[in-house]
Amino acid sequence: MVTKLHMLCVMRLMALLLWGLSGIAQGASSVPAGNGLATAIFAAGCFWCVESDFDKVPGVLSTTSGYTGGEKKDPTYDQVSAGGTGHKEAVQIVFDPNKVSYAQLLKVFWNNVDPLDAKGQFCDKGEQYRSAIFYNNEEQQQAAEQSKGELEKSGRFKQAIVTQIVPASAFYPAEEYHQDYHNKNPLRYKFYRFNCGRDAQLEELRKKTTNEKG
Repeated sequence: MVTKLHMLCVMRLMALLLWGLSGIAQGASSVPAGNGLATAIFAAGCFWCVESDFDKVPGVLSTTSGYTGGEKKDPTYDQVSAGGTGHKEAVQIVFDPNKVSYAQLLKVFWNNVDPLDAKGQFCDKGEQYRSAIFYNNEEQQQAAEQSKGELEKSGRFKQAIVTQIVPASAFYPAEEYHQDYHNKNPLRYKFYRFNCGRDAQLEELRKKTTNEKG
């Protein structure tokens, strides 16, 4: 029996295939941290969508889709998306702390994630798609824990917040065709995002918050 989830997975694979047939490879926007810059790593399901969300934030200089959290070296998309590697789809963000703080990035993260789903994010299910904050130092850990605690105390949700907060480990950039996918293939990206129900579910979470507060 073909389920909606199976269809969405097929659509994502078809988008990748179509890109491979007609797209022209472009370099990923990647700026190494240094010279006062800093990095953040977030997992919130499909990394195409996470890249798109954070690229809109002033002070963010680059976003790189990749894999992290597991022990397998140099994992591929097929390996990670199939599960079992321990890695998650994630995005490494290089930002200027003078223009945007890590705390502000955390707010963007919480507003673009379903923190109640322990099975994945939106139409993408599996540990490889579970939401997580990967902290690079003690300061980021404290900020992440504080932001999660504030969200829990706010009463915004009745259910438990299951987003993980874990130390950062080796980050492996994803294949080139994944980088800046929302810019290289805007129509296919929007088609995938809409059919995955990401924005619709985020809106439902906001409505739920309003109703529960009311």
